[in-house]
Amino acid sequence: MTIDLHADPITLTAALVDIPSVSRDEAAIADAVERALVEQTTGFEILRHGNVVLARTHRGLPTRVILAGHLDTVPIADNVPGRFAVGPTGEQVFYGCGSVDMKSGDAVFLHLAATVADPVHDLTLIFYDGEEIAAEFNGLGHIERDLPDWLSGDLAVLGEPSGGWIEAGCQGTLRVRLSASGVRAHSARAWLGDNAIHRLAPVLQRLADYRAREVDIDGCVYREGLSAVRVAGGVAGNVVPDAAELDVNFRFAPDRTVDQAVEHVREVFAGLELSFEVTDSAPGALPGLTAPAAKDLIASVQRHGGGGVRAKYGWTDVSRFAARGIPAVNFGPGDPNLAHKRDEHVPVDQITAVTAMLRGYLSGTPD
Repeated sequence: MTIDLHADPITLTAALVDIPSVSRDEAAIADAVERALVEQTTGFEILRHGNVVLARTHRGLPTRVILAGHLDTVPIADNVPGRFAVGPTGEQVFYGCGSVDMKSGDAVFLHLAATVADPVHDLTLIFYDGEEIAAEFNGLGHIERDLPDWLSGDLAVLGEPSGGWIEAGCQGTLRVRLSASGVRAHSARAWLGDNAIHRLAPVLQRLADYRAREVDIDGCVYREGLSAVRVAGGVAGNVVPDAAELDVNFRFAPDRTVDQAVEHVREVFAGLELSFEVTDSAPGALPGLTAPAAKDLIASVQRHGGGGVRAKYGWTDVSRFAARGIPAVNFGPGDPNLAHKRDEHVPVDQITAVTAMLRGYLSGTPD
């Protein structure tokens, strides 16, 4: 498969979507991206690491901007090859698996790598695999481990769908398992037992009463959330259960560390006779919008009529860069609410608009 980086990014999006790249099967699209960068760009050092394709310039410029996007998609749902159509509100859209998350963002980055002749920043491009599945398969994590110098820069832009808004930083996430113990008994003689599921009632009440904190950081308002996401218990239809457990997910603002988030959740459930186990966690990312490179991106977006700046709800790989002290934002075409859906689609004018905004930023020109 050959892709044309000089083609309109809309056309390039369609070409990328038509290369199936479900997680763990990214070799074909990585091959196409690598070949295109080698044959159609100049001034880049290009490296392949597994199914991650890396490229960077060495112009000696004072700042370096990282453009990073994942190549994998969720499983195809009768939506490859893609197709152009009129969207729900009458606009021209492109339907296809990964059109939103995030092959349109990849197309923008690849097109700009080939067509911005004199960038005002040195550029690093990272196209990686395994983002949609378990963290152990995440190609960006493999680069962080094996080739960390490729993650150095003054600003990282991830092409995650943001509707043309700059979505800064991201929330942290924490999962906790609360387990209750009881005494098993026949349900016809329930008074002889101690129902473990009933012991979870105070947990649910505290969750229902919980009031989420809102935090303004660099003009971005992050709203926290504490939610029950799984409950398990019960032996049979005629048995009082002696064990039950409930998983709670805390999405926290990036001004908290993971340890502070754990302590907060412990305080919420203090005094309950339950075991408390942290099963998963990942830190958030501060927006870092006061960094000069980030300010320039905001200005370019505003000049081109973009959506402005807002907080990122959810966790993304920007956290990896923030942990290294690099400001990072999510910025790409497409509505994130359409990601992973069977009818996933992106308005084509958003692809054009995001390309123009990033071109102005990378070239240092107002238009």
